[in-house]
Amino acid sequence: MNIREVFARNLRKARHARGLSQEALAYEAGIDRTYISALERGVYSATIVMVDKWATVLGVEPGALLQKPAKGRPRRV
Repeated sequence: MNIREVFARNLRKARHARGLSQEALAYEAGIDRTYISALERGVYSATIVMVDKWATVLGVEPGALLQKPAKGRPRRV
């Protein structure tokens, strides 16, 4: 799993944990919803400044959005 896929997975997971839609996250971060959609699909890479902004909005540490999943954990299907 490359870093873009890791970020996409963690962004979506954190957004769902907060109960936010892409629209709500985009509004709180002051960006366009289509950008979040593209990030969650792994189309674009985020800048470090934006990683920090989303982490702040989502109430997580920036590193949490870049953390690879632990090895050996079963994948959800």
